Amino acid sequence: MPGTAGGTQTGPDPARAHTVGLVYPPAEPDGTYTEQQHDFIGGVAEAAARYDYDMLLSPSVTANEPSFRRMVSPGRVDGLIVMEIRLHDDRVEHLAKAGIPYVIIGRNSTADVTGWVDLDFVGMTANCVQHLADLGHRRIAFVNRSERLFASGYGPARLSLEGYTKAMAALGLTEHAYLCGDDDASGEAVLEKILLDDPATTSLVTMNEAALRGVYLGLKRHGRVVPRDFSVVAVTAGRWVEQISLRLSAIETPVAEMSRVAVDLLRERLISPGAPPRHVLLKPLVAQRDSTGPCRQLPGDEPDLEELEF
Repeated sequence: MPGTAGGTQTGPDPARAHTVGLVYPPAEPDGTYTEQQHDFIGGVAEAAARYDYDMLLSPSVTANEPSFRRMVSPGRVDGLIVMEIRLHDDRVEHLAKAGIPYVIIGRNSTADVTGWVDLDFVGMTANCVQHLADLGHRRIAFVNRSERLFASGYGPARLSLEGYTKAMAALGLTEHAYLCGDDDASGEAVLEKILLDDPATTSLVTMNEAALRGVYLGLKRHGRVVPRDFSVVAVTAGRWVEQISLRLSAIETPVAEMSRVAVDLLRERLISPGAPPRHVLLKPLVAQRDSTGPCRQLPGDEPDLEELEF
């Protein structure tokens, strides 16, 4: 194998498969993926190709699934990247015990044994709340991911709720947090619930990009004009910023950067398996656009109906 005098690898190892595995469970029981999930899959594939790696995809929720077992069989892949990390994740536990090189996008309490890249979901959600509070909003709802994902211990959903809860408590505001499915109908339904619980709600924070269109449809049905009567800020993939008539105020998930960092971290594990694992926590900020504005609505006011276009 080519190398330097000190034994550091500088060329390809012919004994390796030159394939990395991406372990990525679907968001929904029917096996569909959100657009952000597609972006991550494409981002990892593109980053891996820069190192002349192929990519093998395993949509596995647990370590017991046949797809995962095939993925970790000897010689199949050089190492793995695991996404959609849960608080208790038997996939990463299996990899740690088996000694297979892996890194994760996300993290949990056992994550420090390997390299990881993640977003500061607590801080990002708190920043979204603060952004709305700075605009005068005091009735701020939070729209999370689905009940199924939250119950599974899905890290971003749990951490985002923590950030919302802490920020609302620090501001002395009443919390109104909701779980929501990843589709238009769920978005409309959760908006209905928000306004039923508190008709004077003037804003919301969401990390559920797949329900955004439904949220906007619900606002339209109730005659709430964005941002005059209601402000929306999201943690979302960049493409959603332009997919509604009003450019979305958002913290954009840096999918390409996270994908590239994950592949870099895995390559480091493969080249220097004994080196201390590296951890990268990204903290993107809110970009204010057209969907957030000063709080003008007073409790009891009835906004005029105006069209929202998609």
